[in-house]
Amino acid sequence: MSATATKYSRVMLKISGEALMGDQGYGLHPPTVARIAEEVKSVRDLGVEICMVIGGGNIFRGLQGSAQGMERTTADYMGMLATVMNALAMQSALEAIGVFTRVISAIPMDQVCEPYIRRRAVRHLEKKRVCIFAAGTGNPYFTTDTAATLRASEMACQAIFKGTKVDGVYDKDPKKHGDARRYDHVTYDEVLEKHLGVMDATAIALARDNALPIIVFSLDEPGGFRGILAGQGTYTRVQG
Repeated sequence: MSATATKYSRVMLKISGEALMGDQGYGLHPPTVARIAEEVKSVRDLGVEICMVIGGGNIFRGLQGSAQGMERTTADYMGMLATVMNALAMQSALEAIGVFTRVISAIPMDQVCEPYIRRRAVRHLEKKRVCIFAAGTGNPYFTTDTAATLRASEMACQAIFKGTKVDGVYDKDPKKHGDARRYDHVTYDEVLEKHLGVMDATAIALARDNALPIIVFSLDEPGGFRGILAGQGTYTRVQG
């Protein structure tokens, strides 16, 4: 299968920090990180250029920290540092299976990763390196969803693939409601109006303004990322 068969030549994969926990309640589960790395490699091997943004909720979530009395800006910076830890873990897993990877941080920390320079990041992608964008946008009050949408726009990605625990967008939580209905397609405005929780409102508005489709799929399905890229499997497309 070639990259042309997938319709996409450059994509953004957004996953939550919780996706790296496996069945644990906190932190990193190395076998789960390795499994996701294999998924990324299978798509990279198609010739697709891949950007990644990983949340930090498995280690620290800024919003929860501020809810418990911590100053919001400080809590958000701590959350950004958690995303760097996750990015380094994913880089290690990818390079262990022969995928050249760069961690690119919005907060300069030269000893462990590169600073974000757009033209350099584009060059990495052209050389078929996986680019993991860490530390969010580098600003408090913005989520990693917004960071993923921003970086996807800057890198000229053709779509954002959001890997979740469920196989698409539902009108209510399918784990709590047996009658939850899955959407095959939903518009940006419907996501905002119905509070569907695909991404936060800032990310959805940014994707809408840049006509950037968001494809929501289950990351728990083995081979799911590669399958969705080939137009197979179950997913929800947010566009239009």
